[in-house]
Amino acid sequence: MNGDAATLWPRVAEGLRRDLGVRTFDHWLKPVRFADYCALSGVVTLETVSRFSANWINERFGDRLELAWRQQLPAVRSVMVRGGAAADDRAANLAAAPLPSFDAPKPVAANPALLGFDPRLSFDRFVVARSNILAANAARRMAMVEAPQFNPLYLCSGTGQGKTHLLQAIAQDYAAAHPTANIILMSAEKFMLEFVGAMRGGDMMAFKARLRAADLLLLDDLQFVIGKNSTQEELLHTIDDLMTAGKRLVVTADRPPAMLDGVEARLLSRLSGGLVADIEAPEDDLRERIIRQRLAAMPMVEVPDAVVAYLVKHFTRNIRELEGALNKLLAYAALTGTTVDLALAEDRLAENVRSARPRITIDEIQRAVCAHYRLDKSEMASKRRVRAIARPRQVAMYLAKELTPRSYPEIGRRFGGRDHSTVIHAVRTVEALRVADSELDAEIAAIRRALNS
Repeated sequence: MNGDAATLWPRVAEGLRRDLGVRTFDHWLKPVRFADYCALSGVVTLETVSRFSANWINERFGDRLELAWRQQLPAVRSVMVRGGAAADDRAANLAAAPLPSFDAPKPVAANPALLGFDPRLSFDRFVVARSNILAANAARRMAMVEAPQFNPLYLCSGTGQGKTHLLQAIAQDYAAAHPTANIILMSAEKFMLEFVGAMRGGDMMAFKARLRAADLLLLDDLQFVIGKNSTQEELLHTIDDLMTAGKRLVVTADRPPAMLDGVEARLLSRLSGGLVADIEAPEDDLRERIIRQRLAAMPMVEVPDAVVAYLVKHFTRNIRELEGALNKLLAYAALTGTTVDLALAEDRLAENVRSARPRITIDEIQRAVCAHYRLDKSEMASKRRVRAIARPRQVAMYLAKELTPRSYPEIGRRFGGRDHSTVIHAVRTVEALRVADSELDAEIAAIRRALNS
């Protein structure tokens, strides 16, 4: 059995190479070789050139290795990669002999900054379509050796549409083109926490110096600094210094700069001064191509067209949910030995389908309430307090809290910058009125039906 398992490794490796991309595979997994398979325990042991590489591969690719092996040998229960002293230098010797049918490895920049990035999130694995072509092309330009035409680059979309994927891809390609570059990728929330920590610890000079020394600064989820004035001020100065020095800046958020309520005008101006690239909801063609790309890397898995169509139809909101549903289905089939068909997809993904239904936004709620009460949408943010306007506004605030994950302060900002206490009062008022006023309760039910239709 051990000999039979050894013959499967080239097929497993070839599938991983297609799935992960040539650059990632050649850098991390090409030196890996088959060592042993225990039929009793179901454990596959692989070897690589160093303990560091083994730990990295186990952490980053462990699940993917197990799934790939189970597709070739269902009895496999786990996969372990060992290196360094445990490999007795055999892996180093084996690594010098390339696997048949693999291309020669491409040189990869030995940039320490890359240790913090996910090699799977590369440009090679980012599927481009009409909905994301502007963002994808702008991201590639930002990673090139030549200075980008637009700087900063501002990527905006809803969650799970590929913003973070593009950030990671930019960082990795930029590092390959600039081996000694100083690259910093952090969430806006981490920026805020480090800023506050530096202030409290009296270490602001070091914090400022570290950020301003970046050749490429990437900030994820900028919306989380909304309303934090001191953090915004520091971010503004950081952007100004980077732009003056000709450094590169990439920012992501869940909405365009103009819709970031509570952000200082000067900061909005800087963020809008380069290129604002929207990533729209993935169209049917893009979702299908993403599924086909994943399945092409797993030739031993048979997924009928009806299952692909089912996934494309029901997981429309973002790519992350689509891939999660596919992974869940394939993992269940691999671990139970079940054939993938439409009945299995409908059974195992029913809960995922329910949670993947498009979420209602505050803007949609405001429009629905205004349509029901025949008001202009501007009244939602106006200061007028006449009952014919104030009551619908309260209803909209109530529905915003009921139907969206937004906090009271966030809802207040979307209703003309009102205080969170105003929103709390509106919610409690409407809750009480729904019990006492059957007509209002019926109106709210009608608005909810309109939103769900």
